[in-house]
Amino acid sequence: MIILHAIWTDRTLHLWAETGAPETPGKKRRKAAKPVAKAGKKTGPIHPFAADAGAIREALPSVSSDFGMFRPTAATLTLRLPTAEARPLPSTPLLGQSGPGVSDQKPHLDLAEWTVPSLVFTGLEALDALTSLPAEFPSGFLGGDSLRYWMRAGAMAMELLVRQRFVPDFVIERGAGRAVWRALPDDDALGRMSQLSASCPPVCRAATDAAPEQLLREFIDSAVDAFVRDRLSGEVKKIAKHRKTAGTIYQQWLTALTSPDPTIKQQEQYLQAFRRDFNGWTEPLRSRDDKAFHACFRLIPPEDPETSDGWNLGFHLRAREDHSLMIEAAAVWQTQSNAAIVLKRRVNNPQELLLAELGKASRLFPPLERALESACPVGDRLTTGEAHRFLIEGAPLLEQAGFGVMAPPWWRNPSGQLGIKLAVRPFEKKEGSGLFGLESIVEFDWKIALGEHLISFDEFRRLASLKVPLVQVRGQWVEVRPDDIQKALKALQNQPAGQLTLGQLLRLGAGDGRDIAGLPVTGIEAEGWIADLLDPSADVAHRPGKQPKEFVGELRPYQLNGLGWLSFLDRFGLGGCLADDMGLGKTIQLIALLLQERENVNVKEKIGPTLILAPMSVVGNWQREIAKFAPTLSCLVHHGADRQAGKKFKKAATAGDVVISTYGLARRDREHLGRVNWRRVVLDEAQNIKNPAAKQTQAVRALPAGRRLALTGTPVENRLTELWSIMNFLNAGYLGGAEDFRKNYAVPVEKFGDQKKAGRLKTLVQPFLLRRLKTDKTIIKDLPEKQEIKVFCNLTKEQATLYAAVVKDMMAKIEQAEGIERHGQVLSAMMKLKQVCNHPAHFMKDNSKAGGRSGKLERLTEMLEETLENGERALVFTQFTEMGDILRPHLQERFGREALFLHGGVGQKARDEMVARFQDPAGGPPIFILSLKAGGVGLNLTAASQVFHFDRWWNPAVEDQATDRAYRIGQTRNVQVYKYVCAGTMEERIDQMIEKKKKLAQSVIGAGESWLTELSTEELRRVFELSAEAVGE
Repeated sequence: MIILHAIWTDRTLHLWAETGAPETPGKKRRKAAKPVAKAGKKTGPIHPFAADAGAIREALPSVSSDFGMFRPTAATLTLRLPTAEARPLPSTPLLGQSGPGVSDQKPHLDLAEWTVPSLVFTGLEALDALTSLPAEFPSGFLGGDSLRYWMRAGAMAMELLVRQRFVPDFVIERGAGRAVWRALPDDDALGRMSQLSASCPPVCRAATDAAPEQLLREFIDSAVDAFVRDRLSGEVKKIAKHRKTAGTIYQQWLTALTSPDPTIKQQEQYLQAFRRDFNGWTEPLRSRDDKAFHACFRLIPPEDPETSDGWNLGFHLRAREDHSLMIEAAAVWQTQSNAAIVLKRRVNNPQELLLAELGKASRLFPPLERALESACPVGDRLTTGEAHRFLIEGAPLLEQAGFGVMAPPWWRNPSGQLGIKLAVRPFEKKEGSGLFGLESIVEFDWKIALGEHLISFDEFRRLASLKVPLVQVRGQWVEVRPDDIQKALKALQNQPAGQLTLGQLLRLGAGDGRDIAGLPVTGIEAEGWIADLLDPSADVAHRPGKQPKEFVGELRPYQLNGLGWLSFLDRFGLGGCLADDMGLGKTIQLIALLLQERENVNVKEKIGPTLILAPMSVVGNWQREIAKFAPTLSCLVHHGADRQAGKKFKKAATAGDVVISTYGLARRDREHLGRVNWRRVVLDEAQNIKNPAAKQTQAVRALPAGRRLALTGTPVENRLTELWSIMNFLNAGYLGGAEDFRKNYAVPVEKFGDQKKAGRLKTLVQPFLLRRLKTDKTIIKDLPEKQEIKVFCNLTKEQATLYAAVVKDMMAKIEQAEGIERHGQVLSAMMKLKQVCNHPAHFMKDNSKAGGRSGKLERLTEMLEETLENGERALVFTQFTEMGDILRPHLQERFGREALFLHGGVGQKARDEMVARFQDPAGGPPIFILSLKAGGVGLNLTAASQVFHFDRWWNPAVEDQATDRAYRIGQTRNVQVYKYVCAGTMEERIDQMIEKKKKLAQSVIGAGESWLTELSTEELRRVFELSAEAVGE
């Protein structure tokens, strides 16, 4: 595991890293030198766990592909870090090589200097590097507290840049002038910056003595300066000819603002004179002080709209922190003392304060100078043109400078916006004549509307004849741009109706399309199935599907709603993503759809096959679920060395109902799978195509299919491009090309926090994505309090080889043994086979790597990923302490989160501490691994809503007792219990035997596993043997 850290010092960003990788043969970890703290010491010993600069440079592109564009330089950095026993402490327990100890002794800690290799990012690259990092790091990486802090600081800087909260400045340093850009945060941003600096981790100051507030402000100003300077350098080329050595100091300052070199070399007297002039010019911006009250301007429209100068701009003093505390200027001038009281709040020298505020404001909005001609100004009369100028120019400037503005409620209100309202209907095409899709044509009529009210042609023409920017229509003030009005008038006369594709209509409805005739689309009224598509929530809520007759079992109400939604999209050839929480039954909703479409067609009509692509770890589960809930469907599993190819495969696939295969084979068998004209392609765990550039994703997208569906509990894991990749598979081109999507949505939302773009994207995706959560009230009432679900997993080839070898060896010994010896041999064989099913490293006890070698571990990792994504906590039970030792470091490295491990070797104090941390509602470690004997009784772990039995005790009473750690009094959520079984192995056959004998559970199974020793040798052989279906890819 690699822990990434960030240090901001000397206006540069240093990234360094700790590594928790275990020792590897032939490579020794650096030996720590004893640190010695001496006055004036510049460097300390090399940090023994720090990654070198080359390793950091190589690793960063795995965290974010954007790092391939950066060119940081290698350096070293000396940090003051907590140290014990001559070694720096790891920054996180995740770097520890073992679980919590039982010792209560704590080592003595000191701060000592350590030298770490780093990569240095300067200027704009520092900001770009921080804002390029994902919120969730990929497996094997973790962002340390310092890096997370500077990522938040980078986001704050980007927010100020997007809001254009920055100004040019001039400073004198070491006898030279510098032209710089600095941030100008408003009161809200200042408050959040104060909170952010208060949360600064101590390690951020490991290389400096600067206060957190100073560090943060220096970073934000540096980031703002680098960003603005970079953007202006290409825009103001004409200024470049005015070199710093020529022209006035004013010209030099302007040139320096857009130049890589900000310095201005002039004599001290000229620099100081310019400083005085500059201060006078920027006084309104610099004078934002800590006074409790500031000036506030309120614009009131005229009562008579025919009065051209009837707009009143009222003056007030308003409390900065509580905008409900306000006093009119007239009341200020009536004050007889040097203080006024506003709702028990004292305002000192209110008359002087108001005049001073008005004087500053007049520099930003010159018409205010008229009011200052009065000794006691209370307001100003504005013409309609001045009122419009105040709204679009003056008000934003005044607000940026710290003044209050109260605009009329209709200003920038969509309900008062002049726009286009579309009346849309399906094109004349019968539903049964084929698929519709996003390219299907819809017809529309359009009319001019003011909010919800339509405007007649004559009324609109009257508006077009007016030459003022603000007019009153039906008692409501509206901004009118003459050019747009004339353009819309001409278009309305020439083409009052038209056609759009369905995709264009949906983009218009989301505010993502172009204006029509120069005016925005403010409303869409649709008929028929288009209305249903534009309001998918209503379709789901009121049109549940009908359970197919041949479905074995009963669908819950929310599952019938899901079936109805899938059927609706399917009917019109539109792709959809079913993104329900794990455990809500995405699989059976799809199976019900397959049955339903066969019930709805003529007996003689052939329904084409559906291809289901899934991770190898769930192929067996799909096969069993189809056999259980839809036994009338014919199912072909396409995987394994003896899988069919060419014409034979095409014939077999076309003859059946369902073909199940894997993502890996979609790439390797692309030619064979591409020969079949699939009715539908379904992606289970669709996040497997989250990388749009991957060959696997490209192969999946190329598969021919009339319909496409995606099933996933995590449509977005780290980046919005993952959502684009899934949506592009479902409805190609709907969200635009990859680069357009990145520019229009991914960058604005992820880097700049653009909530408007985020809302627009949500509206675009909503018709094609259905997500229900277990926490939804309508879902909770449909769920049992405790669900038990079998999870069937495949063995890897390595596991299968070991399994077969163990069976062969143990059966030879069992055949030769009798009595108590045979009893022991059977139990020994079962133990070894359990270990093989768990993980090869568990059986061989060789401390080898964990990833990619166990079907169970791969499936557990996938399911825990969704659990953590949903903010839930999980218990993982195993009867083997050795397996817990494998699980803990693997899961910690995979998720970058601490996993607790309770086993028999943990003392009572440490045990209690683990339970308290896991139960902490403020957020403790989300994964708790427990050995069945140590954690199966006596614990209250109701923070968990997911329980995983990684291996089986084959005693329902013991397993239920362990499950009840989460499912007990105090549990407020539904609990889902997953019991892992390796398909085609001893585990599946014993599970089947237990299911058959449930009625005799106490007498037959209650004694544990010893009853299995009474089976005959031939019965044992059938139990132990390995089936062909057991092996994955």
